[in-house]
Amino acid sequence: MTNKLEAERPLSPHLQIYRPMLTMLMSIAHRITGASLAIGFALLTWWLVATSMGPDAYSFVQSFFGSFIGRALLFAFTWALIHHMLGGIRHLIWDTGTGLDIPTVERFALGTIVGSVTLTVLVWLIAYYVMGGL
Repeated sequence: MTNKLEAERPLSPHLQIYRPMLTMLMSIAHRITGASLAIGFALLTWWLVATSMGPDAYSFVQSFFGSFIGRALLFAFTWALIHHMLGGIRHLIWDTGTGLDIPTVERFALGTIVGSVTLTVLVWLIAYYVMGGL
């Protein structure tokens, strides 16, 4: 049996009630990239452990990271790392009390998206150029 006072309280709305906004999607993306970084760092740990286990283990890991799936994971890890970093910088700016008006918040969100994609592509182009792949 519920108390009459409890039954009359409004319930909190869920995600399906809200209209998706860029800032809401950026918040979700920041959480997803943060969680996915754990997977990326596990892959990095796998590579580091393989370097200490000898040439066969290292060769196996290198062949995995050289495959299409391995490079796609590395690309996604690079993007997640940069996207999460830019989101963190955005939050650091907000912690100073700057840029909290709606137009600036929207510009920061768009800047995080454009910046993360641009920087990821730039990092990969530079890496391929340095390795002699371009």
